[in-house]
Amino acid sequence: MNSSAVDIKQWIDGRSVTPYQWLILLLCFLIVTFDGLDAAIMGFIAPAVIQDWNISRTAFGPIMAAAMVGLAVGALVSGPYSDRFGRRRVLLLSVAAFGIFSALSAVASSPMELAALRFLTGLGLGAAMPNSTTLLSEYIPQRLRGLLITLMFMGFGLGSASGGFISAWMVPQLGWHAVLLLGGVLPLLLLPVLYFLLPESVDLMINRGFPRPRIMSVLRRMGGSFPDSVVFATTAAITQKTGNKVRRLFDPQYRGRTLSLWCTYFMGLVVIYLLTGWMPTLIKDAGVSLERAAIITAMFQFGGLLGIVLVGAAMDRFNPKAIIALAYISGALCIFALGFVEVGTTALGALVFAAGFCINGAQTGLNAFAPGQYPTDFRATGVSWMLGIGRTGGILASMSGGALLSLGLPMNVIFAVLGIPAVLAAISIMAGPKATPGQLNAQPGH
Repeated sequence: MNSSAVDIKQWIDGRSVTPYQWLILLLCFLIVTFDGLDAAIMGFIAPAVIQDWNISRTAFGPIMAAAMVGLAVGALVSGPYSDRFGRRRVLLLSVAAFGIFSALSAVASSPMELAALRFLTGLGLGAAMPNSTTLLSEYIPQRLRGLLITLMFMGFGLGSASGGFISAWMVPQLGWHAVLLLGGVLPLLLLPVLYFLLPESVDLMINRGFPRPRIMSVLRRMGGSFPDSVVFATTAAITQKTGNKVRRLFDPQYRGRTLSLWCTYFMGLVVIYLLTGWMPTLIKDAGVSLERAAIITAMFQFGGLLGIVLVGAAMDRFNPKAIIALAYISGALCIFALGFVEVGTTALGALVFAAGFCINGAQTGLNAFAPGQYPTDFRATGVSWMLGIGRTGGILASMSGGALLSLGLPMNVIFAVLGIPAVLAAISIMAGPKATPGQLNAQPGH
């Protein structure tokens, strides 16, 4: 490369993180925080809705699953559009969508109406997470990618966990409708902030030939100063092929990693949504109050906050695949142990915290690992399709959880069943292509 050309990816990797990059991290953090709150709401208010409308847990399953279907569809559709039209535009639309439809869910008058509105909410939720991940990954140095992306995903755990405490307070005081309304108002308040402060991906702008002044505006905010003669490039992140983005995921050099990511994410979400979606009901049925059941379940997400940071930091230092697999296996052991402690005790809360530490740490680590497995021109497609296909695991968990609880199985058997997908997730990630310490942006094929 001659002296008048600058590879932006290498430029970002060779510099310290600037205040502007921290701002991008904060904005993405807030997006996934409200995403997490909205995604987890139904699990926390499920007992109240079931009681209010006098429906069975099995009948509530489609309501729980509706958002999961929307999440899957939103992720699958948004990736190719993001690679074509930009991360920023898709993110703004997604935040507006899940804010509006969550607020409308608060006035639903029947199970069918609530299911329809939760599906539409899910469309926005499904588009927000993969595009936040992709945008942030393109603005941070490779050496810190695991830590900073997992820091962003702490927002999802924080939002999900907050849902438990918010529900424990709001449902008895204001009813379950108020929780859904809050889940809609918060992202709508964030929307104008995102409109004025959130940038487009600089990689994508260069790749798509955006006007130079717009590119320079972003680079100056990161401390860049370049003469007019400089040509910007992203050669380390662009492939020369064109064509259908989804088909590119199955090119020979990407097929193995694609299938590995899909299977791992699927199994991880089966565990997460079975636990967070149905544990409040399971614990309440064992004689614990709804408020305490919500708080115990929230410990899963709070454990994840710590696990997310430590797993992400470990991935930057050691083999990221091995770290993710170890976390899934450890989580499976914690879940299995849940069946052997008394419901409502401190020991149960501690084990739920430990399970959340491991499973959420592994799942979020996978989100940090995935962007580096694909080049820029179809990176959002790769990440969003991993999330979209994986969301079918959440759908399966949401639909089957009520039926599993209705079988009347002992708790130790139920938790033993819940631990199996975590073991399968560990096997799936290790079955993919090899990875080395710090290889969170491997730029495959270059």
